[in-house]
Amino acid sequence: MHSSPLSLAQLGWRPYFQQQLSLEEVELLVSNSANERLYLGRVIEQHRSGVVAITETGVFKLSQTPIQASETDKLCVGDWVIFNHENRFMRLLDRQSLFERKAPGSKVDTQLISSNVDSLFIVCSLNQDFKLNRIERYLALAKEAEVEPIIVLTKADQCIDSDDKRQQVQALDPFMMVHALNALDTSDLTELSGYCKQGKTIALLGSSGVGKSTLVNGLMGVDTQLTSAIREDDSKGRHTTTSRALRLLPQGGLILDTPGMRELQLSACEQGVSETFSEITELATQCRFADCQHGDEPGCAVQKAILQGKITERRFISYQKLMREQAFNSATLAQKRAKDKAFGKMINTVQTESRSRKKGSY
Repeated sequence: MHSSPLSLAQLGWRPYFQQQLSLEEVELLVSNSANERLYLGRVIEQHRSGVVAITETGVFKLSQTPIQASETDKLCVGDWVIFNHENRFMRLLDRQSLFERKAPGSKVDTQLISSNVDSLFIVCSLNQDFKLNRIERYLALAKEAEVEPIIVLTKADQCIDSDDKRQQVQALDPFMMVHALNALDTSDLTELSGYCKQGKTIALLGSSGVGKSTLVNGLMGVDTQLTSAIREDDSKGRHTTTSRALRLLPQGGLILDTPGMRELQLSACEQGVSETFSEITELATQCRFADCQHGDEPGCAVQKAILQGKITERRFISYQKLMREQAFNSATLAQKRAKDKAFGKMINTVQTESRSRKKGSY
């Protein structure tokens, strides 16, 4: 990742993480005893066999015991971890931010995307992939994680109405940063250099083929990522990034590319959706009835705003869809956790009774 030693500050270390360390851990982190010393590292790669972490002294692949396997499965790129002299994972530090989604498909679980991110580049191309609904979905994810969203509209050189589309995105939030650019043009990429400051972590999210890998290559100044052309008939992209990896930018920041997501189901994201559609949630407080569903109820401030053209029907439908989706997925995941907890208690009871019977037989 880098030829010379890096400081913890360059890797994104800050007081939020420092204050989580116990006095004993601080002492062992600077210990001269090789057999007792602990190390601080940030996860830069994640594989099925384990994770790779970078420290001030180098890159290490962390090992785990079978008991720890379930815990390290919950690690993700961007995490800060403590490990020992045998490269064995010891502890995960609390995250300052976390991106997660409902696992794709029918699987009832949560999939971690990345953690401890400062800014999110929401990448959308200005071809047939351009959809305001999709951008709103990513915005809800960013606001739930309390991470600054920056919209990056790529392939502006191939679009005749890029200014119009940029204004459509800006209308979602007048205070949001929106950039329309050609990711292959280095002069265009200078617009993004201000986000790449030392110690800051940027993540990229977007569909396949929108130019995330091309964007990473341009910001890195070298071809660190493979790229491939999109299908011209439908503007759909092919997956070129197949795993998540954190890389150091020449400007001093860190950047995380992620595989293209054809499915981004939200869960436990009510606050993020509410903030993304703040004008609708504000109007909802003005409805005559507290439990207004914003349909044909009398005195509905939301429907009145739609009729007056203050908000669009498209945006209201998008808001309702995301609210229903996150509520349904949250309830489903909660049911699974309750079942898993009940099953765990049953196993513990059976094991306790088994041990008691064995003792009684002696």
